[in-house]
Amino acid sequence: MGESKQGMVVEIPTRVEQNPIALVQAKFKEVEIRFRGWLAKQSLPVEAAVVTATSAVQGAAIGGFMGTLTGDASSLMTPPPNAAGFNPEAMASLKQAQALAGGPLVQARNFAVMTGVNAGISCIMKRIRGKEDIQSSMVAAFGSGALFSLVSGGVGGPGPNQAANAVTSGLFFALVQGGIFQSFSLRTMQIGQKFSQPPTEDLYYVKTRSMLHNLGLQTYEKNFKRGLLSDSTLPLLTDSALRDVKIPPGPRLLILDHIERSVQSFI
Repeated sequence: MGESKQGMVVEIPTRVEQNPIALVQAKFKEVEIRFRGWLAKQSLPVEAAVVTATSAVQGAAIGGFMGTLTGDASSLMTPPPNAAGFNPEAMASLKQAQALAGGPLVQARNFAVMTGVNAGISCIMKRIRGKEDIQSSMVAAFGSGALFSLVSGGVGGPGPNQAANAVTSGLFFALVQGGIFQSFSLRTMQIGQKFSQPPTEDLYYVKTRSMLHNLGLQTYEKNFKRGLLSDSTLPLLTDSALRDVKIPPGPRLLILDHIERSVQSFI
């Protein structure tokens, strides 16, 4: 704020600095909302393709980062010399383990397949069925598990064994996803029930709360609870008891008069 030659007060504008991180977050959120709005208006094939592609890119980034941290550990999982006589399912599991322990490019490919296929099938199931539930989640997991089995090497080439192992991997992914979905849903329901139910102690202050609200003295409910003056003590209340819980004289007179007039309803 400054002063001119004529003595007039001149306002000097101040520049308000904004957090650049907050600006970036707000801009990103705006772009995300617009993108989701545009995507919701597209046809099912377009939406599924876009969701699959974007999720695959995210999965590839995560897989590449993890592969960079862990390095290529697939060489540590070399099959034994007599691996030719092994069970085909066991060999398939070994090759999938090698794929998960591969370098950045291998991990990027695997995560891109799993996340992309899962998101794409989930999108299709949601549009068709109109909801997201455990069935849709398991179908998406089955597809991602089966395709992961195929791209990670299967049993060593196309054929009935590779197809069987793809189905087995898909079923395993579906069962795991179903268990996770069900556990999460159950936990969410339990939390919702916990918050929807009133605290146990409030059950002992139903008549007290009603009386205080009728008298416009609801701000003193905490005083009653602090002094453990529950519904069962209302007919026994005295001026000294209310004074002990720090209720002023005026509200004390109103409360005692109300109790005296309706004492029969509390017995």
